[in-house]
Amino acid sequence: MAEFTMELNDDQKQVRDWIHGFAADVMRPAAAEWDEREETPWPVIQEAAKVGIYSLDFYAQQFFDPTGLGIPMAMEELFWGDAGIALSIVGTGLAAIGVVANGTEEQIGTWIPQMYGTPDDVKVAAFCSSEPDAGSDVGSMRTRAVYDQAKDEWVLNGTKTWATNGGIANVHIVVAVVDPELGSKGHASFIVPPGTPGLSQGQKFKKHGIRASHTAEVVLEDVRIPGNCLLGGKEKLDERLARARERARSGGGERAKNAAMATFEASRPAVGAMAVGTARAAYEVALDYAKTRTQFGRPIIDNQGVAFQLADMRTQIDAARLLVWRASWMAVAGRPFESAEGSMSKLFASEVAQKVTAQAVQILGGNGFTREYPVERMHRDSAIYTIFEGTSEIQRLVIARTISGMPIR
Repeated sequence: MAEFTMELNDDQKQVRDWIHGFAADVMRPAAAEWDEREETPWPVIQEAAKVGIYSLDFYAQQFFDPTGLGIPMAMEELFWGDAGIALSIVGTGLAAIGVVANGTEEQIGTWIPQMYGTPDDVKVAAFCSSEPDAGSDVGSMRTRAVYDQAKDEWVLNGTKTWATNGGIANVHIVVAVVDPELGSKGHASFIVPPGTPGLSQGQKFKKHGIRASHTAEVVLEDVRIPGNCLLGGKEKLDERLARARERARSGGGERAKNAAMATFEASRPAVGAMAVGTARAAYEVALDYAKTRTQFGRPIIDNQGVAFQLADMRTQIDAARLLVWRASWMAVAGRPFESAEGSMSKLFASEVAQKVTAQAVQILGGNGFTREYPVERMHRDSAIYTIFEGTSEIQRLVIARTISGMPIR
């Protein structure tokens, strides 16, 4: 296992520069147009597929980087380019990871290619977990999956919300309740193949930020899928449910919940890296502007009020990146998050992104408030980081519970 380092090796630098070039040359010029259109940027996704960025192989290579820095490095550069377009590019990865982590080899081989399509005919996938009454409170999930043994089919009913690529995806991965008495431990994930009757797009959300990323409700009405579309298979599910019931009878449910929380912890640094990318982009625009914008006969960076803001912005961005890198390395090294380091990285980086982008708008003054300059869009985009993958309030709750060992409510 690689030791923790703050220096990228030559191979990592080459990949970083390659992604940065794509972000600068393809994503940045298209960002304002797709933000205004509030539509999925299919041509940009297709370009990403042609160069190899939009593919499972690319993300697998970064995920298996032994230093743990491959994914945060890639996320930072893509979201430096543009958050909305970047989320359209990486959104399929959420569903793909769900299949890779929980599916059989046959399921992986069958469904992953259909999620991405080909460079000439790109597809997207959607991971559907949140519901109108079950966001942070996953125990309140209502979407049900009932097994029809006679037909070897699962029947899904319910409504999912906040689904990236929801309704336009070729393949949907849906989390549903199979045993309501077990709460969050009675959930399972299902593959809904393309064209399955009963699945439809509900409301498409018109969002404050990340507007190039499609976000919508997914409605499931008597959606019947083959039995082999249960991720991992029914035998594995039955064994897991039996263990959960036994733990519940023996009073071991809390230990199971903490183990699940550790899994969520490991994914949060990637969101922190996204936030770092957006913050860095806004900081760079503000720095360049401050060095070239003159007032009272001198560049505005000569004023301490501006210069000190930029100093704070750079310091906070670097601190956020270090927290993200530490948590990412700990995850790949198998180090336990004894102080909820995954949540720490996501919490700090997401709030830095909001603060830094707001300061960038302030430094640009009236120009920063217009859509002629990108910091206005970056500030809108940054708001999502404190909301998805667990709100800042949830991150603080996780950290507090972890460091205290108390069931804080």
